[in-house]
Amino acid sequence: QVHLVESGGGLVQPGGSLRLSCAASGSIANINAMGWYRQAPGEQRKLVARISKGGSTNYADSGKGRFSISRNNAWNVVFLQMNSLKPEDTAVYYCYLGIIRSTSGYLIDYWGQGTQVTVSS
Repeated sequence: QVHLVESGGGLVQPGGSLRLSCAASGSIANINAMGWYRQAPGEQRKLVARISKGGSTNYADSGKGRFSISRNNAWNVVFLQMNSLKPEDTAVYYCYLGIIRSTSGYLIDYWGQGTQVTVSS
C-alpha cells in the first residue's frame, strides 16, 4: 500500500506564499514521478508541477516563475513552494505519485487526499 500525506495548505492573502509538503510511505520503490495537481470548483483536476525520477521538472503555464517543485534526497517527500499567490490559485491541491510496479511494468498513479489553498483578502 501507498500513503500520501499532504500538509501546508491554508488561507493566504494575494501576493503571499505557501509551501505544500507531501510525504509518501509504504510500497514506494520504483518511483517514476511525483507532483502536484489542483482542482477548483466546477473544473477538472489540472497539473500544477511535476518532478521526474531523473529530476526534470515541468510546470503549468499558470505557475511558471511563481511556483517551484522540489524533493528530498530520500525521494519520499515532495514540496511545492508557491509565491505571489493569486485568487485564481484557489483550489484543492492534490499530491501525485507515480510508481512503476516491477511485477507488471505498469505505471500506477496514487493521489493524496487533497489540501485546500485559498487566496483571498
